[in-house]
Amino acid sequence: MVLAISTPTQANDPDILTDFIAPNASNVNASFFTYSVLSGFFNPYPNNFTVLKASITQFPALDGQSVSYAVLQFPPAGVNPPHTHPRAAELLIVLLGTLEVGFVDTKNVLFNQTLLEGDIFVFPKGLVHFQYNRNHNQSAIAISAFGSANAGLLSVPKSVFTAGIDDNVLAMSFKTDVPTVQKIKLGLKN
Repeated sequence: MVLAISTPTQANDPDILTDFIAPNASNVNASFFTYSVLSGFFNPYPNNFTVLKASITQFPALDGQSVSYAVLQFPPAGVNPPHTHPRAAELLIVLLGTLEVGFVDTKNVLFNQTLLEGDIFVFPKGLVHFQYNRNHNQSAIAISAFGSANAGLLSVPKSVFTAGIDDNVLAMSFKTDVPTVQKIKLGLKN
């Protein structure tokens, strides 16, 4: 019992005791610290909402550095559904188009804003947030920076409707019926 109480938990990136973490530090050169995938990603006419990540999974040089990026491409009327990042705040900058963005705090207050090109918005760590390209004629592109090499992602619709929660529980929780819950689940399989 005493160990359970006194054992510290870590919900962020650990501090490292070296300059960087590499599988074989003696053979590392500048290419280890270079990630070129984002340079070929720009698509001004995406068909679907698309994310290209530069996190520890894709770019191992980020291990221990407490930073990562994502490029978000929104087709006209595209949405990044409500989600959270449990291990990092998100700093988003709009590069092309406009985005409606928002988050809900722990008092259930919505903070939303329409962002223009060059605008920056911060989503606090762990809070449910979204981005939406309200423009039905133009794409939007944004870059997100995270204060973690592995910010994590919890999609609210997918975690609620595809994790195996009983349909009756969902119907009662959302004050609807089971056929509506099943229709939502079917739509999230695509």
